[in-house]
Amino acid sequence: MVMRKGSEILADELKLNGAEIIYHVPGESFLCALDALGVRYPEIRAISCRHENGAAQMAEAYGKLTGRPGIAFVTRSPGATNAVNAVHTAFQDSSPMILIVGQVKRALMEREAFMAYDFRTMFAPMTKWVAQIDDPRRIPEFVQRAYHTAMTGRMGPVVLVVPEDVFEEECEVAPGKPSVPASAGEPSPEAVEQIFAMLSASQRPLLIVGGSGWTESARDDIQAFASANNVPVVTTFRRRDIIDHRLPCFVGEIGIGSNPALLAHVKDTDFVIMCNDALSDVNTIGAGYMEGFTLFDIPVPKQKFVHVTRSFDELNRVFQVDLALLADNDAFARRLAGHAPVEHAARGDWTAALRETFEIETTPRPCPGEIDLPQLMKWLRQRLPEDAIVTNGVGAYATWSQRYFAHYRLHTQLGPISGSMGYSLPAAISAKLLHPDRVVVDFVGDGCYQMSSEELATAVQYGAAVIVVLFNNNMYGTIRIHEENRLEGRVNGTQLVNPDFHALALAYGAHAERVTRTEEFAPAFERCLAAGKPAVIEMCVDQEAIHSRYSLTDLRNRRKAKR
Repeated sequence: MVMRKGSEILADELKLNGAEIIYHVPGESFLCALDALGVRYPEIRAISCRHENGAAQMAEAYGKLTGRPGIAFVTRSPGATNAVNAVHTAFQDSSPMILIVGQVKRALMEREAFMAYDFRTMFAPMTKWVAQIDDPRRIPEFVQRAYHTAMTGRMGPVVLVVPEDVFEEECEVAPGKPSVPASAGEPSPEAVEQIFAMLSASQRPLLIVGGSGWTESARDDIQAFASANNVPVVTTFRRRDIIDHRLPCFVGEIGIGSNPALLAHVKDTDFVIMCNDALSDVNTIGAGYMEGFTLFDIPVPKQKFVHVTRSFDELNRVFQVDLALLADNDAFARRLAGHAPVEHAARGDWTAALRETFEIETTPRPCPGEIDLPQLMKWLRQRLPEDAIVTNGVGAYATWSQRYFAHYRLHTQLGPISGSMGYSLPAAISAKLLHPDRVVVDFVGDGCYQMSSEELATAVQYGAAVIVVLFNNNMYGTIRIHEENRLEGRVNGTQLVNPDFHALALAYGAHAERVTRTEEFAPAFERCLAAGKPAVIEMCVDQEAIHSRYSLTDLRNRRKAKR
């Protein structure tokens, strides 16, 4: 052993655990750590962002794509408070992430020092674990536990708080070893036989897949099981890339804004397998826009129900199911695929009926205004490679890509289940830095974009050639829908006076296009691809095209009809 500073120990432990990108906004409380990383491991890229929320959201997106914790460094308050939004996203989206917060020196603790705060208390409700390292000798222990905690069971965020002088203090300590997440284990043969017995007796089964940490092998196995047994499959909210949309067994997505015809079918099922996700509020919306926990009966669903997850805490949390199974997702999918298929003639008609619902749902329909958004989504799907990564933020504009843009490959969608605006641009940058050879397209609304548009400068600085497809309708669309539904159309703050997005993109050093009609989009997109640098396509979208299911006029007519 040799004497090392705490910053050097931390750098060594991050390298040992496979860190390849560090996202940060530089702060005085962890400069020593950045320096140690740069000196000892220049191959670990340090991406200097424009806002801590952007840095932390990039780390969250890295975790989504890789199944390994994304790493972000932020300084003490307000750096840490700026990162809260992304930590909450990682928590609700089950994304592995480690946020390292620089703290004041130990001698200043409990004295309300400049920018000091009790971060253990602040982050506790939204993390799997939060801790402060007060002794540099314990850094290997804490880093190992952070990786293990972030990746084991239901994945999620960990926060490590490190006082500035702990980074600077020298000590001798043995290195740790790479952390390997604990497995939830294999399902028992008896449990698998029980599942197939229920499937054999079922006429209207449904497989629901979601959650994080999917591998190619698990995806292949779950698709093989569904196809061989003629079981329709839906994905949970913003997990649409788990299943190849071209398969006859894929029938859509549940969650916010789901197809009402699909939800009616789901309620009519007689056997459900929920695989690798929580029976949460978002995943059990049964009608309307946000009526969670209504898709299945509480506390006991009327269907035979199997819930399989790596997290013990999620089992029988709200719904009491017939079989609550703690199992590793890869092992469970492998067991399903390896079992002999079971026959039932009615399942063929049932799966075909649900697939027809999906085909009707994704057939382009008339769109108000000069830009035909369904046709653009279909054109993009045909134009983009199968492995293109698509990101979206939060807003009614996202319903156009959610409904009409198909996914063929795993890990091609990044979207926040948490409802976090400003997510999609940092996520797109993170994806492009991780996969520079793949096309990355960011679907974003004008309100959503302005919550993180400063990160376009980060994209330019590091050559992350993302293509931003900006839906500009000069309003906060989702809240405008609520105003139409609940306030009889009275508008309170949802109209936006926006900057010149085209000029702003050019000012950042990006390529820029403005599109006002459908036929202008394809050549504009080709120019963006050819530019070889970050690009923004501003689409001037009619306010009538507020949502993929209805226009503003439709909303008003519905309200009048209810009077």
